[in-house]
Amino acid sequence: MNLSAVPEQYRGLRSFAFGDGPALADELLDLVIKGLKTATCSTEDEPNTSSPGEKWIVLDGRGEPRCVIETTEVSYRRYPDVDAQFAFEEGEGDRSLAYWRDAHRNYFGRQGKFRDDMMLMCERFRLVEVF
Repeated sequence: MNLSAVPEQYRGLRSFAFGDGPALADELLDLVIKGLKTATCSTEDEPNTSSPGEKWIVLDGRGEPRCVIETTEVSYRRYPDVDAQFAFEEGEGDRSLAYWRDAHRNYFGRQGKFRDDMMLMCERFRLVEVF
């Protein structure tokens, strides 16, 4: 990761890229920067758990830092309990719950983790700064 573009106050933060590949990382990052994506979810067992107030450097598909987000809320819910409002805040596709369910079934399926009753860490965040 090239830290030269990252302001000094953010250099100690943890970093991550959205998705499971460069193209998806860039697509989701673009939604964050445009203000459309203000939520994300992951399996409850992923190591990148967050807590409200924590800031993260978001990387693009090449692993370069592009922005900082701050977690505002974390909740845990099962896949079928994710609601339309959260799906809309994830900002993907047509922002519908149907799209969200299909996209996340595919995403977690690629990882070999999808179950109809899987527990998810659902996180809301705000964009702090774009580099």
